[in-house]
Amino acid sequence: MGTESTVLTESNFNMIMSNGKAVLVDFWAEWCGPCKQMHPIFEKLAAEYGDKIVFARLNVDDNGDLSSKYRVMSIPTFMIFSGGKPIDQIVGAVGEDGLRQLIQKHIDAI
Repeated sequence: MGTESTVLTESNFNMIMSNGKAVLVDFWAEWCGPCKQMHPIFEKLAAEYGDKIVFARLNVDDNGDLSSKYRVMSIPTFMIFSGGKPIDQIVGAVGEDGLRQLIQKHIDAI
């Protein structure tokens, strides 16, 4: 079993991305209903897959530069990074199955 998700900020972003593991980033905001709906699912999968991939959450309101850099237009956006570069993403309240499929698609390849 893994751990709970990491809070990403502009100050720790590069450090988290350079740790050698793939990173799944949840771009979210406090006021976003679908983000709140996905949060417990994200944490559940973090506990399940946290030993294979880093789970991190980035508040788009507090970290606008990073949201813009990665062209996050809608939230929640779940983006997988490998080697510090985005390799895939899924947008919206996709439920546990949708998020699990995104993770499974990359977990063996990463």
